[in-house]
Amino acid sequence: MRPMLYALALTVVSLSPVQGETRSEVRALYDAMLMEDVISIMQSEGVAYGEELRSELFPGRGGAAWPALVTRLYDKEAMHDVVIDRFDALLGDTELDPLLTFFQSDRGARIVRLELEARRAMMAKDVEDAAKERLNDMRQEGDHRLEVLGTFIAANDLIESNVVGAMNANYAFYIGLMDGGAFPQEMTEDSILNDVWAQEPDIRADTIDWVYSYLGLAYQPLSDDDIAVYSALSETEEGKALNRAIFGAFDTMYTTISQGLGQGAAQFIIGEDL
Repeated sequence: MRPMLYALALTVVSLSPVQGETRSEVRALYDAMLMEDVISIMQSEGVAYGEELRSELFPGRGGAAWPALVTRLYDKEAMHDVVIDRFDALLGDTELDPLLTFFQSDRGARIVRLELEARRAMMAKDVEDAAKERLNDMRQEGDHRLEVLGTFIAANDLIESNVVGAMNANYAFYIGLMDGGAFPQEMTEDSILNDVWAQEPDIRADTIDWVYSYLGLAYQPLSDDDIAVYSALSETEEGKALNRAIFGAFDTMYTTISQGLGQGAAQFIIGEDL
């Protein structure tokens, strides 16, 4: 879930402004990891997702108001401001020199570019389908690369972190729908929580397939040694702190946006035009 709201007769949750100046070394790490480019891709994903939501929840409604709403929710500058602010705060007093040394190196820069290119490419359904088909082939063949990727995935806790993030976003979206009056009065936060937990097995299965497919595509040009070096960095205290900061920053962004998106969608679900 992702977005950032357009209010006419509607009050919605919005992303909070930045709470101070970003430290220079944090900004250097943020830039080395091409985080602004990542956010641009997330913005494009969010706009596309908004159209999927329309077709699923209120087909034929919304007119030009709905895409305007979604575009406002997915405001790139606001997304960037929230992410870098939380990223800085969550890194705290982490020693950043080892991280900067890696991500500013030729190897680190290449890995970041490959990750970005794969994320952008997988926005196309045919590319995503091909990546998943390749993953199935690797599984059937017992490709040793799966073990290399598995070590990296475990080092970064990618499955659990993504599952938690998706469930938090889903919960926030349902809370937004409830706030907007889309649910019957007997619907409670507890019943929403139960519904979200019921989705966990499917979310986990989809996450496993997507993460392996994505990394299989992104890291295809890399050697096993390249991935092993990256995994080793991820297992250090600095690497773990970086991972927590990334997921924490994007979780803040997505949950806030998802709640606003739910509030906006509720108006169309109950039959009101903005």
